[in-house]
Amino acid sequence: MTTRIPVTIEGNLTGDPEHGASESGNEYARFTVAVNDRRLNETTNRWEDAGTVFHRIVVFNQQSRNVATSLRKGDTVIVAGDLRFGTYVDKETGQSRETRDIVADNVGASLKFAAVAVERSPKASGPAAERSATGPVAAPVSYTDAGISR
Repeated sequence: MTTRIPVTIEGNLTGDPEHGASESGNEYARFTVAVNDRRLNETTNRWEDAGTVFHRIVVFNQQSRNVATSLRKGDTVIVAGDLRFGTYVDKETGQSRETRDIVADNVGASLKFAAVAVERSPKASGPAAERSATGPVAAPVSYTDAGISR
């Protein structure tokens, strides 16, 4: 039995997303989000940094491709998903270690400090999708220079 812990975080990417595929062919993207905590210092009446927490994120399938082509180091994102815990054995020391990851259901660029151009992708693929397409034609973000405007 697993415990489902839904979480939503907002923070900055610490590096470009890593995109790949598992041995079974499932696509994924992995990245780390730094969430900075700020608190009001009641003595000085000023906001101060109160620490940073780093969260490892994994996202799958079509969304993993969109994340890999759209987001870069430093971008502010909002991630909603489930917090998952796991264990593994460190190959160097042989000790058991614990992991904490967020398996993302949704990843989006924060619009708090940036503007984003949304480019829709078709929901189906193949010849049937091309015949029935009534909306705009989608091109990969890498061809259009669309993405987060800084």
